[in-house]
Amino acid sequence: MRITVKGKVAVLTGAASGIGAALARQLAARGASLALIDRDQDGLERVAAEARLFGATVSTHVADLADPAAIAALPDAIAATHAAPALLINNAGVALVGRFDQMDAADFDWLMDINFWAGVRMTRAFLPALRRAGGARIVFLSSVFGIIAPPGQCAYAASKFAIRGFAEALRHELADTPIGVTVVHPGGIRTNIARSARLAAGMNPEEAAAGVRAFETMLKTTPEVAASTILRGVERGADRVLIGSDAYAIDALQRLMPARYWRPMQRRLGKLGGLVKAPAEQN
Repeated sequence: MRITVKGKVAVLTGAASGIGAALARQLAARGASLALIDRDQDGLERVAAEARLFGATVSTHVADLADPAAIAALPDAIAATHAAPALLINNAGVALVGRFDQMDAADFDWLMDINFWAGVRMTRAFLPALRRAGGARIVFLSSVFGIIAPPGQCAYAASKFAIRGFAEALRHELADTPIGVTVVHPGGIRTNIARSARLAAGMNPEEAAAGVRAFETMLKTTPEVAASTILRGVERGADRVLIGSDAYAIDALQRLMPARYWRPMQRRLGKLGGLVKAPAEQN
């Protein structure tokens, strides 16, 4: 189902930087009203000021999306300024560097809380309001690592496969309603998530830094292009959006070699300085 952004209220997480900031600016330029959510208050206010230059009504909400109570409070806080939202974009995400045997349970849980559970809880919190809006759409940011699962990315890939599975099942459950669901799989996007990634307790910091530097040379797509691609998909009612030529290549390879894709990918990627890093796509 297609949705027109103009005149609609959009709720956007991870809005203070990266793809989230670009989405905020482009949504405002298209005539949407915005409820922007992030834990970075300074970044959030900066992006809100940019969005208001387009004449948009903008509210900001500082929240830690790892906190279920903070998410539960958001619908009432947003309703104080806005009508029922027609667009929920679950964009916030974090990265965790290291192998499974290098990370502790607390770090794994932290990543899942933000990359997976926050999207589930945001959906639960806002679904009643989305129903009231009539035609609406929920967007989930997965990753190319929700299509393939490289070594060194157990937690990240688990979260991105999980949010993809949740979103696809939810789409089928909502098929007879006016609410659509879009899953987005970005490739390498030039944001700060790689540099701001948390290191697993057993990860060597020098090894991690070398891997991040190597991986950043492969990030080709700008947040602005990513945001534009997402919004075009939303407006045409796309169920699935791939971002970047690398995402299309990875998707094709996985379809061709669903169980053995990693060997040809490893030959192409090399060691990446000893580390396979998550695509820098959010925050």
